[in-house]
Amino acid sequence: MTGRRSSQQRDAQVGPGTLRIIGGRWRSRKLDFVATEGLRPTTDRVRETLFNWLAPVIRDARCLDLFSGSGALGLEALSRGAAYCDFVDSEQNNLAHIRRHLQTLGADQQAHCHHCTAADFLARAEHRYDIVFIDPPFGQDLVPPACAALHGNKLLNNKASVYIETAVSDLVQLPPEPWQLYREKTAGAVRYCLYHYHP
Repeated sequence: MTGRRSSQQRDAQVGPGTLRIIGGRWRSRKLDFVATEGLRPTTDRVRETLFNWLAPVIRDARCLDLFSGSGALGLEALSRGAAYCDFVDSEQNNLAHIRRHLQTLGADQQAHCHHCTAADFLARAEHRYDIVFIDPPFGQDLVPPACAALHGNKLLNNKASVYIETAVSDLVQLPPEPWQLYREKTAGAVRYCLYHYHP
């Protein structure tokens, strides 16, 4: 026995309104968030798998956390060595918590919070990204238009990684080009995938 708790145990011990950074320089830091209906921070178990997938490319990456919610994905990316992250959410309270976390962690110069819809942000964004997290509200068919805007507005670097989290019941199909499925798994009612972008 190593004394390390399983990811399932960690998930069970985090109460509503709290998330834990699970790796990197802020490992084990607990952060609160607005526990509103429909807000589903990506679980420890899923984040652990995702960031194992991203380990070869996370260092110094420029990231975009669309539909940020609690900010769990973008904060985890910064903790693990990403250079910068844009957080996008239409709920001001969510962004207020993320801003406070960035200040507490001393990372407010490595990120910017944008109070707008994902569609509005993608229509005016000027930077290209290495990693994009797309974890929208379930059942609203928000993934295909986000991916179309990322591609159409040339917002992704070649070989960028795009993470997509949806309900298993949501049938999301991306065209085979320029999206190449790299990894896909399910956890309960959640499907999560990582795509590589090759324009």
